[in-house]
Amino acid sequence: MTGQNNSYVHPEAKIGSNVEIGPFTYIEKDVVIGDGTWIGPNVTIFNGARIGKNCRIFPGAVISGIPQDLKFDGEMTTAEIGDSTTIREYVTINRGTSYADKTVVGSNCLLMAYAHVAHDCILGDNVILANSVNLAGHVEIDDWAIVEGMVGVQQFLKIGAHSFIAATSFVRKNVPPFVKAAREPLAYVGVNSIGLKRRGFKTEQINRIHEIYRILFVKGYSISNAVEIIQNELEDSPEKDHILDFIKNSDNGIIKGLQQLPREQFS
Repeated sequence: MTGQNNSYVHPEAKIGSNVEIGPFTYIEKDVVIGDGTWIGPNVTIFNGARIGKNCRIFPGAVISGIPQDLKFDGEMTTAEIGDSTTIREYVTINRGTSYADKTVVGSNCLLMAYAHVAHDCILGDNVILANSVNLAGHVEIDDWAIVEGMVGVQQFLKIGAHSFIAATSFVRKNVPPFVKAAREPLAYVGVNSIGLKRRGFKTEQINRIHEIYRILFVKGYSISNAVEIIQNELEDSPEKDHILDFIKNSDNGIIKGLQQLPREQFS
């Protein structure tokens, strides 16, 4: 149906209560939009979109476009957005392929203008993608991670919780939780202490994280030797388990520390 404001909403789309839809917006049949969501003008929402409550979607955004993947064969997949997430101008979020069946953006996220989330990406809650971040397919970003502007992330990579990636970086390896990463090639440059304090981490927790990463990236051990030392010599803690589990499941390898890379590699 065409609304009085010149928008088009398919009559079978499931629109919650108190949803505001701006003029010249296009919404297809197989779409679900939760209560209280605001959709600005000139937004396009294709089949497979599942949008939560109290979201804000700004002009020019395209949600649930088909994947930019030549293997995609028209299978039914979704693009899912959690509650209270903000999608700024000209963000594109593609739906999944048969690989994962869905692309997911969690709750309370902020995706700034011109960000792109490709097929089968999984973003946790409270994730921030700054302007012009580009995620290739199958990227996973855990809760509370911040990716600054104009960062490119290679396919099938993982970015750990509470991590911070500096602007204009290119991510070629997995980024462990709790760290700051910068430079070219991308490397560990410290613990994201400020972010952790803001989120309620105690001093002793942050100190444990610092010690783990000193062994992993600063003291000159190989990753395998560092992991063995951390496992055997440091007291057990949730932070230790989180970091070691991330490394264990990083099939593509993790970034290195500045001390582990020859100086001539840096631009």
